[in-house]
Amino acid sequence: LNLPICVTVSAVVTRLNCELNNVEPPVCVTDDMIGSDPAGFDLILLGDMFYDEALANRLYRWLDRCIETHGTKVLIGDPGRALFEGHDIRKLLHHVAQYELPESVREENYGLISSHVWCYQS
Repeated sequence: LNLPICVTVSAVVTRLNCELNNVEPPVCVTDDMIGSDPAGFDLILLGDMFYDEALANRLYRWLDRCIETHGTKVLIGDPGRALFEGHDIRKLLHHVAQYELPESVREENYGLISSHVWCYQS
């Protein structure tokens, strides 16, 4: 698990996207914060983080604490991986959007054809 690199890449992409759309970029944290005391984040964005059971369980508990402590809104993007679909968090999500994956991504991801965005509030 190389979480800092994943988070760093997503932080760079988020900043570039904000620049392209002429909006103020959010604070992007590149440290592994899962399990830490919840900070007062208004919004947490996650992408494809439910691929490992131990990570998914730690993340689930931490997100609950963030929501309970600060009322944080959580948006989760996932292409429908089996662990995500079978995880307890799935029962607490509301579907927000669906996006078709490009053909090259479909081939690399065992036939997954779309990705979904879910809103989580415990």
